[in-house]
Amino acid sequence: MNDIPANDFEDPEVPSGPLELPLDAWHRARGGRMVDFAGYAMPVQYEGIIAEHVWTRTSAGLFDVSHMGQLYISGEGVEAALEAALPIDLSTLPLGGVRYSLLLDETGGILDDLMVTRWGTGFYLVVNGATKWDDIAHLREILPDAVTINHLDDSALLALQGPKAAEALAPLVRGEQALEDLSFMRGAAFTFAGKLGDVDAWISRSGYTGEDGFEISIPAGKAAEIADQIAAQPQVRLVGLGARDSLRLEAGLPLYGHDMTADNEPVEAGLAFGINKRRRAEGGFPGAERVIEALMEGPARRRIGLSIEGRMAAREGAVVLLGDNPVGTVTSGGFSPSLERPIAMAYVESAHAAPGTSLFIDVRGRKLSATVVPMPFVPHRYHRKGAA
Repeated sequence: MNDIPANDFEDPEVPSGPLELPLDAWHRARGGRMVDFAGYAMPVQYEGIIAEHVWTRTSAGLFDVSHMGQLYISGEGVEAALEAALPIDLSTLPLGGVRYSLLLDETGGILDDLMVTRWGTGFYLVVNGATKWDDIAHLREILPDAVTINHLDDSALLALQGPKAAEALAPLVRGEQALEDLSFMRGAAFTFAGKLGDVDAWISRSGYTGEDGFEISIPAGKAAEIADQIAAQPQVRLVGLGARDSLRLEAGLPLYGHDMTADNEPVEAGLAFGINKRRRAEGGFPGAERVIEALMEGPARRRIGLSIEGRMAAREGAVVLLGDNPVGTVTSGGFSPSLERPIAMAYVESAHAAPGTSLFIDVRGRKLSATVVPMPFVPHRYHRKGAA
């Protein structure tokens, strides 16, 4: 997209927080309860986490995710350079195609997970807000001088998620293709009609809830105007971080810093799908030896889903037991509004990771009965190409 400002990031300095998002005042005026998250003041809820969660599952929730890092990587040899940095096959990624990938250290530990889009003559990356400064520094260190990293810090990012997201967004935008024709993990340029002229946007059909939905990159100076347009749609309500977390947990989607860290390699984290077939055969990415070994021989532990009996939730750090013997640790947990029971993700020894395995979780000295279940806990409803 031509008019999103791109500032060449030569010497990053991590700003002190909490910083303000472009929509900070907008959220406060609408009753957003603000908390410090990833170095930014962000809304954790508006009318209540459960109500916002249920609304997103049944209609469309609008999230502000402008804390995420938006990068544009370009220059001579950029495709080969990114393939040397990420375990991704970019040769099969079409223009406008979006693909999940991982930033790994030299031992295969996960530094971040991210989304990569082929965008013009380069690649558009969306990285986690809590790690974006480290990601930029790491990429600057490993990418060759001919490749430029532009931090799109004058862009905001909104997410509209839920089964009525397309119905709400389609009347507001126009483009060379209809919004409804975008399939899951594809993006394209669209235009909103602004008060003082058109507002260009890059919209991908993707998200972090397990629902159909869109991520919308727009100039930060136009964020309030576009957010007003979307929020005015009858299908849409504002949703904060609290419901975002419960939605992604039900969808079995890991959160960086909790369900995956530099201590985890992709196979044990359940993210082997982020290692494309050609890269598994050829290697040539950071930590390839360890990752390929785990693919071939299996990891010593695995990320699993747990369904918990009763009403008490297990939180991060709780010990998972086989009888009285510790076999793992909870990394995310909470009460599922959709299933009306507690659920959790954990790492356990691979011998105890099969669905149906009966385990316990120690919560403040109380042993909660739990069963290993497949993830996602709630089925994904992405709009895949060819689906009805």
